[in-house]
Amino acid sequence: MKFGGLQKLTLLDYPEKVACTVFCIGCDFRCPFCHNNSLVNGAGDEWTQDEILTFLIKRRNVLEGVCLTGGEPLLYPDVADFLRQVKAIGYKVKLDTNGSFPFKLKTLVDSGLVDYVAMDVKNTAELYSVTAGAAADVAAIRQSIDFLLEGNVDYEFRTTVTRTFHSAESIAALAMRLRDADKWYLQQFVHGDDLIDPSVEGYSDDELRNLCEIARRYCPNVRLRGI
Repeated sequence: MKFGGLQKLTLLDYPEKVACTVFCIGCDFRCPFCHNNSLVNGAGDEWTQDEILTFLIKRRNVLEGVCLTGGEPLLYPDVADFLRQVKAIGYKVKLDTNGSFPFKLKTLVDSGLVDYVAMDVKNTAELYSVTAGAAADVAAIRQSIDFLLEGNVDYEFRTTVTRTFHSAESIAALAMRLRDADKWYLQQFVHGDDLIDPSVEGYSDDELRNLCEIARRYCPNVRLRGI
C-alpha cells in the first residue's frame, strides 16, 4: 500500500476510541469538494508500511484504534494484509470507504479485519457521477449500502453537503434510500487549501439544519456534523 500521511492522535475520527488516522494515496473518485487533493493525486510525502507499523507498535499502550482512510483504501489489493498486521498488534480498525468495492468490503468485514465502517454516500443515483467527479458504478454503491444496512458491522453513512451538488429534493430522496440507517451524518462543507475544485459552494449552518429537518422526515437517525 501507499501511504501519504499519518495523524498520530485523534479523538474524533473513531467514535469512542483514542486513535490515529492513516491516509492512503489514490482514489477512483475526484469529488470536487474533497479536501485531500494531494492524496488523491499522489502528491506529497510518502510513508512506508514499515514506518506505519513501527509507529503503531510503539503506541499500542496509548492508542486503541486505527482509522484507515484516503483516498480510497480498498483500491489496494494488499489492504487485507496490512489490516491483518494492524489487528495482530491489538488495534480496533475503522475503515473509511466510498463504497465502490462491495465484495472487498464484505470480505474484510467477514474476515474480522474491520470493526467500524464509515461510508461516504455522495448523492442520489442520478447525481452520483457528477458529485463524485468520475464515472461511478452506482450498482456497486448500492451493494455496499445494502451490506452495511444488514448490520454485520458497526457503521455510519455520511454525506458532505454542498450547495453546488445538493438540494432539498436530492437530500430528501437520499434520506428515503437511507431510511433504515443506524447513523447518517450530513457534514458541513468547509472551504480548504487542498480542494479539488475551489469553486464549490456550501450552505450556511442554518440552511444545513433545515436540510437535516427535511431528511429527518424519512430517516430518523440523521445527524449533523461540522456545525
